[in-house]
Amino acid sequence: MPVINRVAEMQEQVAEWRRHLHQNPELLYDVHETSRFVAEKLNSFGCDVVETGIGKTGVVGIIKGKHGDGPVIGFRADMDALPIFETSGKPWASKTPGKAHSCGHDGHTAMLLGAAQYLAETRNFKGSVAVIFQPAEEGGAGALAMIEDGFIDKFGINEVYGMHNEPRLAVGNFAIRKGGIMAAADVFEITVNGRGSHAAQPHNSIDPVLAASHIVIALQSIVSRETDPLKSLVVTVAAIHGGEANNVIPDTVKLVGTVRTLLPETRDFAQKRLTTVAEMTATVHGATADVVYRRGYPVTFNHEAETEFAIGIAGKVAGPKAVNGEVNPHMGAEDFSYMLEQRPGAFIFIGNGDTASLHNAAYDFNDEAIPYGVSYWVTLAETALAA
Repeated sequence: MPVINRVAEMQEQVAEWRRHLHQNPELLYDVHETSRFVAEKLNSFGCDVVETGIGKTGVVGIIKGKHGDGPVIGFRADMDALPIFETSGKPWASKTPGKAHSCGHDGHTAMLLGAAQYLAETRNFKGSVAVIFQPAEEGGAGALAMIEDGFIDKFGINEVYGMHNEPRLAVGNFAIRKGGIMAAADVFEITVNGRGSHAAQPHNSIDPVLAASHIVIALQSIVSRETDPLKSLVVTVAAIHGGEANNVIPDTVKLVGTVRTLLPETRDFAQKRLTTVAEMTATVHGATADVVYRRGYPVTFNHEAETEFAIGIAGKVAGPKAVNGEVNPHMGAEDFSYMLEQRPGAFIFIGNGDTASLHNAAYDFNDEAIPYGVSYWVTLAETALAA
C-alpha cells in the first residue's frame, strides 16, 4: 500500500492547518490556542472521546473502530514551538516575534490531525486509536506530565508510536533503529571556588579561571580515555562565566554544559566521573568545585518487535528501499522516551527534504511530507488493529 489516495487528496487541507499553527506558535505548556485548535478539530471529526487539560495543556482523542473491541494503540505528536526569531521568509511565517515552529511540531500536529480525520471517517479497524497531542517537548517534559496525569492507564493504551521530521532525509523516506535512537540528555553546573586578587598579583590568588580551564580539558578525558568508543558519550561544556574586569582575578567561575549517552550504565558512569574529575582537578589547583548534576530526558529506546513492525509499515507506504532500518542514533534528546518507558513502541524519522536544520531560524516544515506521514499513521492503525 503506497500513499493512500484519500490522504493525498487531504494534503492541501492538512497543509493549511499546519501553516495556521506555524503562524501562531506557542511555547512549552502555554499552548492554549494550539490545544483549543486541536480539540475543535477532533470534535469536528467525530472522535468518540476528546479530553483536554492532560499534563496541563495536552489533548487526547479516542477513535473507536467499527469492528468491535480490541487493543488501544497511541500515536503522539508534539505541539510546542521554540523561542527563536524566525527568518524563513515564508508567507506563513510566525506572527509572534521571538517564537517559531523551528522544529516542525506544527507539521507533526497537522499530520496526526489528518490521520485522526481519516480514521474517524473510515474506522476500518478493531479496537481504538488514541491520538496524543503533547505540550512542552522542548525542555518541559510534557510527556512525563501527561503520564503523571494517568492518561495511559485511563485510556488503556497498549502501545505507543512517535514520529519526527528529519531535514536532509529525502521526502518519502523513513529512518529508524532498534534500541537507543536518541540520547539521554543531562545538564551540569560546576562552580569553581577560588580566591580573587589583582591580576598583577596572581600569587595572592587561587585562580578559579585557571582551575576551570583545566577542568574543561580534563572532562574530555572521560570520553577519550575512560569510555568504550562503541558506547557513545558526549560531554559538552557550553558556557563559562567568571569575572568582569580585565585586571581582576575573580573568586568564582561557573561552567555549564550537557552529557549525552545511549546506555544507562554509561549515563551512571559519566555522572560519577564528571563529579570526581571536576572536584579533584579543582583540588590540584588549590580550589574547590561544587557540582550540580541534573538528569533530563532518558534514552529514547525503540522496542524490538514494535520497531520491526514500524519498519514494515513505513515500507508499505514508501517502499522498502526508502526505509533505513539501521539509522545511526541521534545524540539529541526527545521526551517521547518517557512514553516508551511506560509502553512498548517505536519512534521513527520522516524525511523533510533539503531544508534548514532543526532549531534553525530559517527552518520550515516541508508540506510535501504530509501524505507520507498521514499514510504511515493510518496504515499502522489499520494493520495493527486489523479486524
